[in-house]
Amino acid sequence: MGLRIVTAESCTGGLIAGCLTGIAGSSAVFERGFVTYSNHAKSEVLGVPAELIAEHGAVSEPIVRAMAAGALERSRAELVVAVTGIAGPGGGSSERPVGLVHFAGARSGDAAIHIREVFAGDRDAVRLATVHRALDMLENLARQHLTV
Repeated sequence: MGLRIVTAESCTGGLIAGCLTGIAGSSAVFERGFVTYSNHAKSEVLGVPAELIAEHGAVSEPIVRAMAAGALERSRAELVVAVTGIAGPGGGSSERPVGLVHFAGARSGDAAIHIREVFAGDRDAVRLATVHRALDMLENLARQHLTV
């Protein structure tokens, strides 16, 4: 059985979905993508509780995990990757520097894997590094499915 993919993106604004759909034949595996750039969109579209965002901030492990869970619940996909981060050039702090990105990836029915990365470079570099890392995460999750 093939796996279908869903993405939930904030700081990448749809770049992950764009890379996936740029591949001929991707309609066989790409189910849909959610671009939830604002906090309101994360809540309204993915069901991330506003209280959770207020408590932890949009760029955090609990939020990216909730984004991933919401994307799986609102799609017919079996694989998800979700990202939220600070691409810059502004918006960073000592706790959440520019370049900070949280990733969550999961197969339906499994607990999400979380990765925290801080990428160097300008806005474009952070966003592209995020896309590469997210695609690696999806590949690893898909390979696990093939070996099960």
